[in-house]
Amino acid sequence: MNDLEAIERDRLRALVDADVDRAAPFHADDFQLVTPAGRVLSKQEYLEAVRSGDIDYALWEAGEIVVRSYGDVAVIRYPAEIAFTVDGAPTPRGRSWHIDLYERRGGTWQVVWSQATRVQG
Repeated sequence: MNDLEAIERDRLRALVDADVDRAAPFHADDFQLVTPAGRVLSKQEYLEAVRSGDIDYALWEAGEIVVRSYGDVAVIRYPAEIAFTVDGAPTPRGRSWHIDLYERRGGTWQVVWSQATRVQG
């Protein structure tokens, strides 16, 4: 397992555990998430939603993580099994694709952009 794969898996575990203090350093200050519904969340908005339970991950199991790195920038892509609740509305377990852009800042990899797409059917 390479460094970025391990970092992403650690980030996902922190989010499923709703451990925002552990999750925060994985996210750049200018992080943005584009949700499957097309909503854009900043780092602060996203992590506060996880902390408050407005976003509650019941399951987030990443499949094979493919990494393309270009110096201090890397893109990762992976399928996942995921189940979560947003604002009290549960989303049933299903498959999704995730693409994340990481940058190495001050020697540390941080996710800058994250895009999730639900697989229908």
